[in-house]
Amino acid sequence: MNKNIVVLVSGGGTNLQALIDAEKRGELGNGKITCVISSKDGVYALERAKNNGIKTHVLPRKEHADISSYSKAMRDLLLSEKADLVVYAGFMTILDDTVCNEFPNKMINVHPALIPSFCGKGYYGLHVHEEALKKGVKVSGATVHFVTSECDGGPIILQKAVPIKDEDTPETLQRRIMEQAEWKILPEAVRLFCDGKISVKDGRTYINE
Repeated sequence: MNKNIVVLVSGGGTNLQALIDAEKRGELGNGKITCVISSKDGVYALERAKNNGIKTHVLPRKEHADISSYSKAMRDLLLSEKADLVVYAGFMTILDDTVCNEFPNKMINVHPALIPSFCGKGYYGLHVHEEALKKGVKVSGATVHFVTSECDGGPIILQKAVPIKDEDTPETLQRRIMEQAEWKILPEAVRLFCDGKISVKDGRTYINE
């Protein structure tokens, strides 16, 4: 039984592309990307979806008075799309409990650091890598986790470490973490989910390959 994967985006969609490429290689198991929803119009992620024959919706954050009404609209859209798994791929809007409660342990996000380092409110995009370099850590990486109402606080599914080089800038580090970690562990986590290999107990995940 195929699982419907709905991907949420806000920008260029590089992680979406990694998922599309993985699906083409047969690496998403029982998963199929059925829809891409963007919080902004005109972003390149929508082009990537259209180029691959994937249905798209734009649900603009600015057309909703507050997070609560936006979250309700998102929940309704995800339900109408019969989403089995919701993947945040560079989706920049925090949704409230309305969505998390409707899809418990069915929403995943990739974060460009090794949680619990450099995560939580304000840690997104290049900020994460700037802070890692400022602290002088020797390894960073990426984490795929379930989404809960606590920002970056849900159960961790997969992590991959990436070495930091002395000459790194936030931009070079961001690129290396994408290529060596994010684009590998996000499709892998999606496959594990769609093939029913992940269980959650007491806030921890267990992978039963």
